[in-house]
Amino acid sequence: MLKLIKNVPYIDQSGRWPTGCESVSAGMVLQYLGLPLSVDDFIMNYIPQEEYSGEGETMVGADPNVSFVGSPYDEDAYGCYAPVITKALNQVFDDKKAGFKAVNETDTHLDRLCSEYIDNDMPVIVWASIDMKPTRIGPVWKIAGTDDEFTWLSNEHCLLMTGYSEDLFYFNDPHGSLGSISYPRDLVFERHHEMLNMAVGIKQI
Repeated sequence: MLKLIKNVPYIDQSGRWPTGCESVSAGMVLQYLGLPLSVDDFIMNYIPQEEYSGEGETMVGADPNVSFVGSPYDEDAYGCYAPVITKALNQVFDDKKAGFKAVNETDTHLDRLCSEYIDNDMPVIVWASIDMKPTRIGPVWKIAGTDDEFTWLSNEHCLLMTGYSEDLFYFNDPHGSLGSISYPRDLVFERHHEMLNMAVGIKQI
């Protein structure tokens, strides 16, 4: 069985948004929903961004559950996690008076995301890794204004899931002009788990 959502716009993050995979994936969803908002508008008006400073043991940065660490326009930046994208999308929906809401689906099984969203022709924003290569422990920094530390998972990536089959998951992958691409199910499960099982779904209200 193959279920593939048709006519999902593709946006390549290469060049302009080297670390903007989360915003580009959200931008593809917004275009699919027919909402006139560019990726640049989404980044500049809806994504909170905090610069980081220092390196090694002296590095200080934001919590990626709260803000994008760095800037999506900077190839040396990091990224953000599902709560940031969920909140940003809901702000867009409120501003545009659209009949949708974003739901943080972290820890929801991928098969359930498929039955709940893909089967209803709604793409899902999913965190995994670049080219589905293994993640690795990255920099550790102090969260600004706190005594807490955060450990980044390098090779973090965000994609838009558009379909599935018995053996594969399908994505609009914004990285490297990959376009619509499929990856083996077991591999996606593994990388998605490494990236804390994060996902964001869109529901009509």
